Amino acid sequence: MSTTTAAPRDDAAPPAARRRRRPDLRLSGHGVATVLRLELRQRVRSTRWLVALGVWVAVLLLVTVLIGYALSTLTDGDAGGADGVGPVVFDAVVTLVLTMGLLVSPALAATSINGDRSAGTLAPMQVTLLSPLDIALGKLLAAWTASLVLLAAATPFVLWAFTRGGVPGTALVSTLALTAVTLLVVCAIGLGWSAVSSRLASSVVLTYVSVAAICFLSPLVFALSIPLVLTEERVTVREQDFANAEFDEAGEPIGGEPPCVTREQRLDVAHTERTWWLLAPSPYVVVADATPRAPIAAGGGPLSVVGDGVRAARQGETDAMRDYCSGFSEEEFIAEEQERRDALDRVGAVWPWGLAADLLVGAVAVAATVRRLQVPYAALPRGSRVA
Repeated sequence: MSTTTAAPRDDAAPPAARRRRRPDLRLSGHGVATVLRLELRQRVRSTRWLVALGVWVAVLLLVTVLIGYALSTLTDGDAGGADGVGPVVFDAVVTLVLTMGLLVSPALAATSINGDRSAGTLAPMQVTLLSPLDIALGKLLAAWTASLVLLAAATPFVLWAFTRGGVPGTALVSTLALTAVTLLVVCAIGLGWSAVSSRLASSVVLTYVSVAAICFLSPLVFALSIPLVLTEERVTVREQDFANAEFDEAGEPIGGEPPCVTREQRLDVAHTERTWWLLAPSPYVVVADATPRAPIAAGGGPLSVVGDGVRAARQGETDAMRDYCSGFSEEEFIAEEQERRDALDRVGAVWPWGLAADLLVGAVAVAATVRRLQVPYAALPRGSRVA
């Protein structure tokens, strides 16, 4: 007589094991496209979207007209003089477009999940064959598409600034591409908070706080960390010898400008090469560092200043000599500026690290969204509805 051992029943497993389930990571291109179409149709039918687009174009037009007026005033209508401030105009318009994108894009995704949950339209979508990943990516692409429409509406203004001259052609492509990627990350952050928070107002506020932290908190922390990387070192200083010079009653040096002397001093040296990475995640730093600099003769705008500052921070204060007796002729200025640029070009780029950090934040936000869309729910926030 043989003995048969029965297989253990599933309901005999511990309650924690029964509740544990593998995440549903199925992905269907058709499912993503379906959610994308539904979201875009809903946005197109909304009059608020058209109003936001109109306000977006109106603000850009107003600021661009003011910039154009300032340009004509500074150059007195001289086309050659306009080329000299072309990089400044281009940087100003690009910074404006990026700032407005960072202000508008969070609102396009910050209520995408909890808004549908409050309206009772999320649960019917979850009981279909659509996976949580399909829903999350579809809503993310819909919000990003709306952001790209805003960016496309701003492109003519960027092109106008580009035609002012003095800006490399690659700068136009890099700024638009990186701005588009930045808007994708912002939409992902808004989508994540809309899935985590049950209240619409809370998700919007948390999204704006997160975007502000990425843009401005990292540079602020970098600035506050400078005293931590200061070390007193022996530095060779070349400067004019005002200490031994004689001056007349008008305060002018007697016998001409004091001669330049070289002496060693113990000064504070900031080793920012240890903390430069704190600046990298800021979208302004990413766009500025990736934008090719204008020729020296054309000058530079805000993006050029930020880009050079970030490269200098990564380079650190490594020079053993500080020269304060540089010449002030145009030839000497161009030569020194070219030498400085060559030294910064030899420093590794910062924007790939910042872009990777931003994309990582966006990926974490999408992962949180997919996790919160898993059904059946383990627990629901108080006050939330399923259908």
